[in-house]
Amino acid sequence: MEANKDILILAIESSCDETSASVVLNGKTLLSNVISSQIDIHKVFGGVVPEIASRKHIEIIDLVVDEALSEAGKSFLDIDAIAVTYAPGLIGALLVGLSYAKALAYTLKKPLIPVHHIQGHIYANFIEDKNLKPPFISLVISGGHTHIVLVEDYGKFKILGKTKDDACGEAFDKVARTIGLSYPGGPQIDKLAKEGKPIIDLPRVMLDSNDYNFSFSGLKSSVLNFVNKAKMTNTEFKKEDLCASFQQAVSDVLVYKTIKVCKDYNIKTLALAGGVSANSFLRDNIKKACEKENIYLCVPSLKLCTDNAGMIGCVGYYEYLNKNFANLDLNAYANMKIDDIV
Repeated sequence: MEANKDILILAIESSCDETSASVVLNGKTLLSNVISSQIDIHKVFGGVVPEIASRKHIEIIDLVVDEALSEAGKSFLDIDAIAVTYAPGLIGALLVGLSYAKALAYTLKKPLIPVHHIQGHIYANFIEDKNLKPPFISLVISGGHTHIVLVEDYGKFKILGKTKDDACGEAFDKVARTIGLSYPGGPQIDKLAKEGKPIIDLPRVMLDSNDYNFSFSGLKSSVLNFVNKAKMTNTEFKKEDLCASFQQAVSDVLVYKTIKVCKDYNIKTLALAGGVSANSFLRDNIKKACEKENIYLCVPSLKLCTDNAGMIGCVGYYEYLNKNFANLDLNAYANMKIDDIV
């Protein structure tokens, strides 16, 4: 599915605390991918504050788009369509990007393309691996999502498994806060775990359940109980060992169930997606498991794991080919399952 001529998509992403714009050529070549992160702003609060995030998006979005166009060596007149994240995410943050994209589409008389954020994370793999094609299995792991998705075709998805409570990325952040690490917790846990050993007994929740679903709330609570008991009994423990043990417990369940899905559905291609897929321990473990089972693994580079507009532009390209355009009354949605995309 390729266009007869080069297609340039200007993409905008503002679903959480990154303001990003990208110019994408033919869906797979990033001419620019500018990301303005708010991590330092939200770190003092231990997590993202939605109102602050929305205000910072308003302040910076114009500059980010201008920088993306400049870096790509393009102008607004060169753009064929505007792609923008409209769901899911923080509603105020989404509305900033969506309103900006609507204004551009109206002014430039260009098509407006609505993009589902999780679809973007999955499609980041098309940028990373130009030969990747459906069908394949995708493990989507982020601060808000933990899904095993069957990608049946471009734009056609089926959720095979998901978390029953906390997303794994949320569990990482909460565990990090419990042991005194700052936000975002995932990278810090990953770093400390390299210096520790997984010697603390923590549960592998739903490892043996007869489905492909996950649960991380119980694991998070087990870490909290372990820390509280250690404080009450004046028992010392190494944060490095706790991080290694927690990370091992998360990885064991994610890897086991994802590989099980690939084998059960007889699909030999797996693509990681989402911010937690940047975790070095998980990447290494799932790579080893895939090699053992002869499963081809596609893993995005670290910059494409986190929220970015490049992945939104990739989706935008394929939606452009199918003429899946939106009217200017398009709304933003805080919650929307990927298999609800019409």
